[in-house]
Amino acid sequence: MAFDGIVTKAVASELQQLSGARIDKIFQPNKNNVILGFYFGGKNYALNICTNPSNYRIHLTTHQKSNPYVAPNFCMVLRKHLIGLHIKNFITNDLERIITIEFEGFDDIDNLITKKLIIELMGKHCNIILTDENNIIIDSLRHINGETSTHIIVPHVKYEYPIIKKNNILNCLSFEQFLDIIQYNNLNNINELPDVISSLFNGISKRFIENIIIELSIKTIDSSSLEKLYNYINNLIYATDSFKTSIKKSDKSNDYFIILDDSMSDNAFKINFLLDDFYYKKETSEQFKTSRDNILKIILQILKKYKVRLNNINKKLVECNDMDIYRLYGELITSNLYKIKSENISEIEIENYYDNNKLIKIPLNKKFSPVINARMYFKKYNKLKNALEIVSTQKKETENELEYIESIVYELESSSTLDDITDIFNEISENVVFKDNLSFTNYKKDNKIKKSKLTKNKNVSFNPIKYTIKDFKLLIGRNNKENDYLTLKYAHKSDIWFHTKDIHGSHGVLITNQNNILSFEILNICAEIVAYHSKARNSSNVPVDYCEIKYVKKPKGSKPGMVVYTNYNTLYVNPHNKKL
Repeated sequence: MAFDGIVTKAVASELQQLSGARIDKIFQPNKNNVILGFYFGGKNYALNICTNPSNYRIHLTTHQKSNPYVAPNFCMVLRKHLIGLHIKNFITNDLERIITIEFEGFDDIDNLITKKLIIELMGKHCNIILTDENNIIIDSLRHINGETSTHIIVPHVKYEYPIIKKNNILNCLSFEQFLDIIQYNNLNNINELPDVISSLFNGISKRFIENIIIELSIKTIDSSSLEKLYNYINNLIYATDSFKTSIKKSDKSNDYFIILDDSMSDNAFKINFLLDDFYYKKETSEQFKTSRDNILKIILQILKKYKVRLNNINKKLVECNDMDIYRLYGELITSNLYKIKSENISEIEIENYYDNNKLIKIPLNKKFSPVINARMYFKKYNKLKNALEIVSTQKKETENELEYIESIVYELESSSTLDDITDIFNEISENVVFKDNLSFTNYKKDNKIKKSKLTKNKNVSFNPIKYTIKDFKLLIGRNNKENDYLTLKYAHKSDIWFHTKDIHGSHGVLITNQNNILSFEILNICAEIVAYHSKARNSSNVPVDYCEIKYVKKPKGSKPGMVVYTNYNTLYVNPHNKKL
């Protein structure tokens, strides 16, 4: 959604209803957001000012943001100058994306004081500027000197509004004046019109015009269609003062735009809260994708490293397969020393008494005598023998690590919310395999525990996916730690445990009770759901093992989510037939 001048005017018009509100809280959750908290009409409100270049905006919000332990300097300046003051006015300058909030109040000796907070919502040039009553800058979120811009924003300098070179559509007192500016005769098709209008008129975005053209069913460029467009834009701008506007989703894209709306609404801040919900979903989705992709990138790098390690181990094991040959060479040389000339030669041919005395050629290092060559073969044999024991252990450990890393990859690919990402991050942060790599990421560990009614241990995050199948309840773990807690702590011994056979996936636990009869149909449905929550989701015939919880054990020292089980049966199901 384009936060253009028309949207800015609509938001400011609604905020004007809060004139007289007293500022009592100010937060700065991050470098791009400032939140003003105030009390008005018996209610608490929070005004979110965002200067993110891609999501800049201002509106009331009901979504909380976590705050740093130490407030940034600009936040402290705002608290010093604004807390305790009352909002006097919200001012917009035509259709510029600039809102000035005027504050007034009394100082310690009851002198009337006035402060202004100027919010510039202009893409990468977004800024928040605090000034006194004479427009002298006290401080700003970003300082801009004369070296980088003609629009100077530094303390103790008088604030000047940026120079806007575009036309102001509010100055077009008639359709003819509007027509003279756009010179529509030079346009070849309707697709050029949004670019032309947005480049000529201030505060009107290209996306807004594109959506309005669709809204008004304008197909061609002529005087009649342009007059229809002009009248709609004009009416929309003036309707913002009477709150007769709303936000609508585009018919042809996942976008929203402001429209005329004469319907009455009980919500006095309809535009503000519609914007709040839209941008919350948008930012949450962006943050989720960024966090998941950043962690997934690191996990895949580690996965690649362990695969290379396993490949090297396998090469070493292949080399160890020849150790018995080296032992044989050493024995044969030693037992036939009396036949071998004591001279340095590159090869000898002697009888192999392990193979019916057939002749065997043994390569030698001609730099050394046969005796020393025999010692070298025995030494190589002992070295490979010791290496075999060590490398075999390393292979088993590496395969376990690979299996665990691949389970994390599956979890990340299956995650759908920021809470899922946080749980996965918290899990892998405790693992030495990932610890050093994750220290370089910008993702911060969330130490807050999300409580659930199902959780017996309040120190554990436990919010499994829940399904109701007739009179039974099926719980599905969302990550390895939750799988462990669900299977080993929460479930009873008589409950039924499900997991895809030799395939990464979630643990499933069917809660049983004596009053309900467990049928094959119930088991089959549970198996389908568990198969759906696995890496084999897109397969058509997935093996799912199931057994009672009492037969599921966790090996000592094993990774989260890793268990062994016995006394199981297997069902072959199609995940696409799952009954939700």
